[in-house]
Amino acid sequence: MRDVVRESALAGRLVVWEESARDGAQAKTLMPPGFRVRLAREHGAVFGSDGPRHVVFAAGFPAVCAEEFEAVRQVAVEAEGQVSVAAVCRGTRDDVRQAVASVRGSAHARVMVVVPASDPMARVMVHQDARAALARGTDLVKAVRELDEGVAADVCLADASRADPALMGDAAGEFTSAGAGAVILADTVGRQFPAEAAGMFARVGAAAGAGTVLGAHLHNDLGLGLANTVQALQAGVRIAASSWLGIAGRSGMAATEQLLFLLAHDPERAATLLGSSGDADRLWWRAPDLTRLPVIAAMVSEQTGVPLTVTTPVVGTGVATISTGTPFVDPGLFQPYDPRALLGIEPDIVLTHLASTRVVTAVAARLGHHLDADRARAATAWVKRRAYRAGRATVDEEALAAYLDGLTSGAGS
Repeated sequence: MRDVVRESALAGRLVVWEESARDGAQAKTLMPPGFRVRLAREHGAVFGSDGPRHVVFAAGFPAVCAEEFEAVRQVAVEAEGQVSVAAVCRGTRDDVRQAVASVRGSAHARVMVVVPASDPMARVMVHQDARAALARGTDLVKAVRELDEGVAADVCLADASRADPALMGDAAGEFTSAGAGAVILADTVGRQFPAEAAGMFARVGAAAGAGTVLGAHLHNDLGLGLANTVQALQAGVRIAASSWLGIAGRSGMAATEQLLFLLAHDPERAATLLGSSGDADRLWWRAPDLTRLPVIAAMVSEQTGVPLTVTTPVVGTGVATISTGTPFVDPGLFQPYDPRALLGIEPDIVLTHLASTRVVTAVAARLGHHLDADRARAATAWVKRRAYRAGRATVDEEALAAYLDGLTSGAGS
């Protein structure tokens, strides 16, 4: 079996381990099977025909119930060839058999077995200490490979941030020798600071030895999920778990759209960030199509009810909006990238209580009113009064149009 995910990581290419259909359930979102298929296909299309080499789509946890098993199976069958589809399972032979059955026969199929890495987590999950739980993980990797040689086996080390790096490194090396494609280190409770994440991956990687492929699954409870993921990438990790809109348990995890945009919008800076200056394309077999990010994010928001806010980075409703004077004069000075060129988002002028006469004049022109200086000042004052009276920053353009109609006829007030 050819493991294209492992090949990609070893070649220095980024693999996004997409968790919104699986870990997103912890955020109380339930994606129906058909939507999971659609999302997998759309995510794979970000990378064109290289989707399976850049995207592992965690389709679900088959042991949850019969319906979840069928959802995973549907993704494996219908998104085949567009992403690498993974089923996630607990560290029991019954769960492993079920997970393998859910993805069997699909090209680039994977099973990720969750194994506790810290003593407290091991006692809760498997009633053993961490050393015994990790030793059992090797047998589970072998079980996946024996059940179906066409299914890749991965291991997720739960609560890695509170575990012994040397013990995890030794275990990761054993998993790899047994046939594991990747070993994912999970900051299950999102407790790490960036320097701690960097240290964990460096120490585990050194103990695991050459040939072991590590991945990062880092939660956002302290608001550091993306920063910690970048630290893992700087340490050489090339498999990074994320989820659209950051949906996952508690405070979520690194948002897929933010991670991809951060690493692709300015290739030279990304290469420098990751220590590969001069080789800006090394992260990709095919660079992601960033214009697809807002479309997918909106699709996920509509399905899950997770809102896109004004301040949501990259895909939020505030991207490319202008409401004050100086940004209106020189928009490029007040944004770190060009939303139109990179994301396909057209600039939009929005009326708020901060509007300058230039902004109001531009909106009025869009509404078919050409204002002289006196009318522009009057209209600007009206916009500000309207906002403060309503207690809302944004002023509806239809209300402005009605005011301007009255102003033109001499009846504005």
